[in-house]
Amino acid sequence: MSVLSSIIEGVLADLETRKLSNSQLDETLSAAPNVRDPLVSLSRNPLSVIAEVKRSSPSKGALAEIPEPATLARRYESAGASVVSVLTEQRRFGGSLKDLHQVRDEIQLPVLRKDFIVNEYLVKESRAYGADLLLLIVAALDDYQLRDLYSLANELGMKVLVEVHDQSELERALAINPEIIGVNSRNLKTLEIDRKNFDALLPNIPPTIYRVAESGISERDQVKAAYQLGANAVLVGESLVKSDSPESLIAEFLNVAIGN
Repeated sequence: MSVLSSIIEGVLADLETRKLSNSQLDETLSAAPNVRDPLVSLSRNPLSVIAEVKRSSPSKGALAEIPEPATLARRYESAGASVVSVLTEQRRFGGSLKDLHQVRDEIQLPVLRKDFIVNEYLVKESRAYGADLLLLIVAALDDYQLRDLYSLANELGMKVLVEVHDQSELERALAINPEIIGVNSRNLKTLEIDRKNFDALLPNIPPTIYRVAESGISERDQVKAAYQLGANAVLVGESLVKSDSPESLIAEFLNVAIGN
């Protein structure tokens, strides 16, 4: 079993312990806050930062305690991040839906639910807890699931970050005409990082699609390289949560696009 398959197995097991009835879920959905358009926020800068609330990872273990995720999110917001990403997977990443809800309530930025979304319930649950942007990982879905979950997220008002890490996944992603594609330098089946993914894939994404570079980004030169390859945004987690001054790091990354 790959790492990705193992994570998804845990996600589905945990879902069974909290799953609401259809009527309860619909009631929660009806009370969800209005969607904030992430593309509007992301397009305000020539290069944007999606800043992540992330306690741990399967590859690195514990990263930061983050007792108050909303406090960290406010720091990201004040530093100029365009979107805040919240890990909600519990077993490997130490996240929760409570984190998502708290962050969404405390900031004005759009919020990405970063999780392993593999069925319709998880899409609806994301919107019910306030997600404005949803992650769909091409490696975790077949073509029918990818198209159906993407359509459902759009019907609920959310945008979708469609994540790929090789050329075949990019071709599958392009087939659903997405607005946002993320290139992940980490292979979620093996957890290996290969930044050559950015070189290979970012230039192949049409400029009409918003392009995000994900994973393995911790230094200004890495941000600059992704930007020069066509990335419109970088998604950064580990280096921010481990930094004494995430504000300074965000400012350093944003300055790449203006040559400072």
